[in-house]
Amino acid sequence: MNKRVPIQIPDDLYRVISRYGDLHGLDPDDYATMALQRHLEDLQDIAAAEAAMKTIQSGEDRVVSSKEFWHGLDD
Repeated sequence: MNKRVPIQIPDDLYRVISRYGDLHGLDPDDYATMALQRHLEDLQDIAAAEAAMKTIQSGEDRVVSSKEFWHGLDD
């Protein structure tokens, strides 16, 4: 079940959302939902990358070359 979250946005931002929604065949609500979803996915990707970087910096994990990574996997 979907939930509605009413938000107030400035008129100029609404115009941008409406314009891009029209370009992609979406109404403003659907376009705003898509944009919010993509932004949240980006934030999750950033958090995962930062966590990976911490394990590399702490020495818990290491970076290997592609040659080293693929060595022995062809067998």
